Amino acid sequence: MRLLTALWAARELRVGALALIVMGMVCAAPATGAPSAAAPVALKPPPPDAIPTDPLGASIRLGLSILTDTQSHAKAYVGNGLNCVSCHLDAGRTAYAAPLAGLTGMFPEYRGRTGGVESLEQRINDCFKRSMNGRVLPSGSAEMIGLLAYTAWLSQGVPTGTEVVGRGFRDIVAPAKPDPAHGKALFTQKCAACHGANGQGTSGAGGAFVFPPLWGPRSFNTGAGMSRISIAAAFVQAKMPLGAGGTLTDQEAYDIAAYFTAQPRPVFGASAKDWPKGGRPADAR
Repeated sequence: MRLLTALWAARELRVGALALIVMGMVCAAPATGAPSAAAPVALKPPPPDAIPTDPLGASIRLGLSILTDTQSHAKAYVGNGLNCVSCHLDAGRTAYAAPLAGLTGMFPEYRGRTGGVESLEQRINDCFKRSMNGRVLPSGSAEMIGLLAYTAWLSQGVPTGTEVVGRGFRDIVAPAKPDPAHGKALFTQKCAACHGANGQGTSGAGGAFVFPPLWGPRSFNTGAGMSRISIAAAFVQAKMPLGAGGTLTDQEAYDIAAYFTAQPRPVFGASAKDWPKGGRPADAR
């Protein structure tokens, strides 16, 4: 009997101690009851020469080739003269130029533009429909698997659910209302040498664009993110002129963006269905 009494007393002590631990955890939890968002981590994508030489590496290399020369490696799905690296600079390795590194662990993700949760595959196809003015890559195709494999390879070391520093584009604000007339003058001074005085880009040997067209039939369509003044201005301010990013003021970048985003370009017919749950940005086309 004394043994049973001792065992029961020990049990009560363990239960009491456990209760105190649980109470301490509850009291220490954030008042909101929701976990804090993880702080962004440094953007440190691996170098291209670290891609493995096995079959997985072959798929990763295909994805890299599609990024750098979309016109050759995914031509059937492209409807303009751009390559993915026209926006995703250095094959998705550059901060504030829509880097691909870290994206694998961020999807599925809710997107206000579509009003639903999207997979990374859907997000990639959205780019092909809009920025590339083309059509979707078939699920399971070598091209889609290659892009997913390359993005996953770039994302190694980035914790799931954590963004990298420099994801997307940097937010900037114009001090005054954007002036497209001033933007046109700045475009002539700062941009025309690469993109052409008429904004139609410049071509090299074989007719491929060395610098992409910013408007016209061979450029991104009205549904692309870059057709929005705010996004175009952020990209221009951070990365343009090429090799001299950050030299333009926020106002100058907005003026240039106000000029070239307003020029004629292919129309994305499904834009009216964007932001079905509200919150449509004022500069969305």
